[in-house]
Amino acid sequence: MNLKVITVIGFFTLAVVAGCDKAKSPNEVASDVTAAQQAAAKKVADARADANKEESKAADKVNDKIEDLYTAEAKGAYDVAIAKADGAHKVALDKCEAMSGNAQKKCKDRADSDYDAAKANAKATEEASKR
Repeated sequence: MNLKVITVIGFFTLAVVAGCDKAKSPNEVASDVTAAQQAAAKKVADARADANKEESKAADKVNDKIEDLYTAEAKGAYDVAIAKADGAHKVALDKCEAMSGNAQKKCKDRADSDYDAAKANAKATEEASKR
């Protein structure tokens, strides 16, 4: 009985092994190749879409940083311009102290007017630099 079982198993194994090396029909091969090509094309398309998303995110981050840089530069230039205007205003007012009466009043009014103009110019320059 063991001999019969071993013989059957042997034939079955031989049939399986022989079937593994069997060539597929041209239609099956063409179908498998087409399916593999489609799968590969989808994988490439998905990878490209993912790469484009990542590039877009990175570009947005870069644009945000550039905007931050421009804002910081504009604020720095504004701060410097205001510091210069403050200093010039103080010097002008001190010079006005050497005068008296109406001349002193006109001098201080001119210093205040120049100061206001310098502040407005600094603000306008800051706003223009942010764009």
